Amino acid sequence: MRDLLLFGSGGLARETLGAVAAVNEAAPTWRVLGIVDDNRTLHGGQVGGVPVLGGRSVLEDHPHAAVALCTGSPRDLVSRRRVPAEIGIAPERWATVVHPSAQLGPRVELAPGVVLLASVVCTADVRIGPHVVVMPATVLTHDDELGAGVVVASGVRLSGAVRVGDGAYLGAGSVVREGVTVGREALVGMGAVVVADVPDGQVWAGNPARRLR
Repeated sequence: MRDLLLFGSGGLARETLGAVAAVNEAAPTWRVLGIVDDNRTLHGGQVGGVPVLGGRSVLEDHPHAAVALCTGSPRDLVSRRRVPAEIGIAPERWATVVHPSAQLGPRVELAPGVVLLASVVCTADVRIGPHVVVMPATVLTHDDELGAGVVVASGVRLSGAVRVGDGAYLGAGSVVREGVTVGREALVGMGAVVVADVPDGQVWAGNPARRLR
């Protein structure tokens, strides 16, 4: 078993802990040491039954531990790229956590730091970039490509050959038409039906999805 630290203490940390527990039940893999968070008011407490050990200096105290990135919010689209850049640990230290119920088809590529939660489906020839998180019951179909730090909320459906740029956020239940590109740091609202390219940095919502701002 490999030592594991979680960076971030929000809801995604608790969800990731659930995925880690499921992984360990199938085959002992991770030994969770604790949670790292720069919010000093949390230090010494617990999240999901796991101690909050301190700020990012804890990573230096455990140089051989893997790190699971547990940040991600539509209010901070760049956190899953900013935090790894600030911390600067080696790529091989970033933990890739895949819930046992996830289904990965042929030629699915996962970069370091990816988190796939329960019942995610990747059908074939899907490429997922570093520090992407895909939440439960999402379906990524053939030839989809997700850039670095993308957050895919629960129940999203991507048709074939969709491209999602670095730092984008796809809201829960959204659907993207085949061949469409969602730009860098774009935000797609909950339940949106995206049938046209979304430019970088824009917020789209509705059915069919249109620009909000």
